[in-house]
Amino acid sequence: MPLRRLAVLLLLFCAGCSAQSKSPAPADVAQKVQRQVRSYFNIPPDVDIKLGPLTPSEFPNYDNLTVTLSHGGKSQAVDFILSKDGKSLIRLTKMDMTKDPYAETMKKIDVAGRPVRGNPDAKVTIVNYDDFECPFCSRMHSTLMSEILPQYGDKIKIIYKDYPLSMHPWAQHAANDANCLAKESGKGYWEFADYVHANQHVIGGPQKDVHQAFGELDRLTLDVGKKNGADATRLQACVKAQADATVKSSMAEGDSVGVSATPTMFVNGERLEGAVDADQVKAALNQQLLAAGVQPPAPAPASPPATSK
Repeated sequence: MPLRRLAVLLLLFCAGCSAQSKSPAPADVAQKVQRQVRSYFNIPPDVDIKLGPLTPSEFPNYDNLTVTLSHGGKSQAVDFILSKDGKSLIRLTKMDMTKDPYAETMKKIDVAGRPVRGNPDAKVTIVNYDDFECPFCSRMHSTLMSEILPQYGDKIKIIYKDYPLSMHPWAQHAANDANCLAKESGKGYWEFADYVHANQHVIGGPQKDVHQAFGELDRLTLDVGKKNGADATRLQACVKAQADATVKSSMAEGDSVGVSATPTMFVNGERLEGAVDADQVKAALNQQLLAAGVQPPAPAPASPPATSK
């Protein structure tokens, strides 16, 4: 019996220690934290701010505090440390030096089965989250295919993932059709991608409604598939079904690595957002090639200045 009582007392003591290790911030301090966070980070009024409990910090005279921002069903946790006197709030960014952040990003991106341009065995990969209807994506596609790939050749590989934006009415349909082609022919996928990016105005011009654009895309898909040896029956069934699981999975994956706009590229995990110019892409490629032990290609010769007659 004495041993049992001792065990119960120990459990109660430990439970008490656990309870004491987590405590809410005092109401006045919590209000100050919310106001400081909302003001400093310019957080809109419709974003909810909630404070987690205070927990012991590894820094003397400070407690850990997690602030959670929520809006529209999505939330983000931000870590801070708060001084015990409630006078100082410090945003905490703790970096795990045992992991390569770019490699960790690439682990979250599934490229299995995606069509590849360049060298499939290259040590440096460009993953481009693309929207077929986005004009900035069209510009980025032209830069990658007409300037980057010819210069870097077999030193890199380029892979596209889907991230059609809701503001573009035929972008998801185009992505679904492209994925149907990808199952049949990688070459056909890239032929489709080249055409659509170069002819967005033709597919969805001002004189066409969205259903006409869908029809144009479907005809293009079947024509490209036929030219590249796709199984016509299988491809036609896929186009008709418009299954969107691949697109949805790609978009969720994009969200997980911080994609919020198109185009967004990852060069071996290093993020480039927007239709950046070729020099920025080359700088990222050169850094990642050197990190992988591969010598970057020689700079392309400058174009001769135009001469007047």
